[in-house]
Amino acid sequence: MKTLRFPLLSLGLALATSFSALPAAHAQADEARAKRIAGGSCFLCHGANGESTSEVFPRLAGQNAEYIAKQLEAFKSGQRKSTAMAGMVTQLTPDEMLALGRYYEKMELPREEAKDPMLAGMGRYIYHNGNKFSGVPSCASCHGMAGEGSANLPRLATQFSGYTLNQLKSFNKRERTNDNMVMHVVAEKMTELEMAAVAEYLSSK
Repeated sequence: MKTLRFPLLSLGLALATSFSALPAAHAQADEARAKRIAGGSCFLCHGANGESTSEVFPRLAGQNAEYIAKQLEAFKSGQRKSTAMAGMVTQLTPDEMLALGRYYEKMELPREEAKDPMLAGMGRYIYHNGNKFSGVPSCASCHGMAGEGSANLPRLATQFSGYTLNQLKSFNKRERTNDNMVMHVVAEKMTELEMAAVAEYLSSK
């Protein structure tokens, strides 16, 4: 039996090495698949590097992977309405949605200066302190001090001000039909000036 010990040990090490390589190979395959999907359709609106081609479309670079996957699933189920996105997500699997999220999460956007510094200054105050006179809470309490968000909440930093403003308006009018339990209550208390100010501040974060 002693003569079998070393061959079995060698076999065990070989299997362990093979299994440890599986996650890395799987991740590379997922990234390659995500790159093909992004290059086939996503780039038309969201840009080759997630930078977006217009303020109508969100910047995806640096966005939290799980949040992207969550939104893609919401578009597919119809929970979140979008005529542009509905057809794009029909064939996507949950694994592909998460792979796309991880693909974009790795990308970075250059920090830009606010186009309207005074408006951004007002937005900075509201984002971090809210408005105690109207009951608007601090945005940072959920979205983070740096606007980094989380797995369930979007990264808001570096997002186009126009896109963020449009989303706040949608929540204000109760037209956005997902992620709405808290945001409807928050946005309905905000004036359009406050929304624009917060959006301008975040665009330069």
